[in-house]
Amino acid sequence: MKLGAVFPQSEIGNDPNSICKFAQGIEELGLSHLLVYDHVLGANPDRPGGWEAPYDMNTSFHEPFVLFGYLAGVTKTLELATTVLILPQRQAALVAKQATEVQNLSRGRLRLGVGTGWNKLEFEGLGIPFEERGLRQEEQLLVMQDLWKQRSLSFEGKFHRIDRAGINPRPETPIPIWFGGNSPALIRRTAKLGDGWMPLGTPKREAIHVERLNQELLKVGRDPSKFGIQAQAQARGGNPERWRLHAESWRALGATHLALATMNANLSSVEDHLQIIAEWRDALTS
Repeated sequence: MKLGAVFPQSEIGNDPNSICKFAQGIEELGLSHLLVYDHVLGANPDRPGGWEAPYDMNTSFHEPFVLFGYLAGVTKTLELATTVLILPQRQAALVAKQATEVQNLSRGRLRLGVGTGWNKLEFEGLGIPFEERGLRQEEQLLVMQDLWKQRSLSFEGKFHRIDRAGINPRPETPIPIWFGGNSPALIRRTAKLGDGWMPLGTPKREAIHVERLNQELLKVGRDPSKFGIQAQAQARGGNPERWRLHAESWRALGATHLALATMNANLSSVEDHLQIIAEWRDALTS
């Protein structure tokens, strides 16, 4: 099981040196991948009815593709993964172009995790209909994969129309697509179109979804043992014994990747984040 870290986007700040130090630090610790969350807009909580959600306008989010362009130049081996890019609120052809650029500049280190999103306010602000976002996502992936493979194509769908056009450059190596979410429709889409799955819950909560995913993979003739699962662990409230038990639970479910999230753990510096990541790594590898 490959070990990685979650980019502490709400705590690391905007200083390029700090961001560089964190990415290079986890690479030096021998971790294989960095997960980055995606949101464009945050709601002002001072609104009629208030706002109860995991984030608002006071929560910082770095734009993934721009961030990855920077990190591609300051790291050498670190896999850069979105977890997850909210694909339906973006233009498919533009995402295909941006992802290609990151993949080529990083020499094949992009893993594109995608999701459908939940924040209707964010979709409204970006001028994208919230409804049918699942269907939009599925068609987007078909468009993107065709753009990555074909020099020129024509595509006519419900949400997209391309008339004899293409992107240049195209990816020098294939871009893996991983899905986030656990609805029945999403699980089916993951088995059909994905290279991996990104659950957000605990092993106990997600076990039923792993079982459903494996069943859907078998239905479409795919081997579950060769399919990726990206799990997450929390630094907050953890200790070496709890971390080991958590990792073993995910390993038993077939997880191929596990990343530690260090936000909300009362850490005040990049060094503090890296220190607890090192302790977690040692607990799982000693």
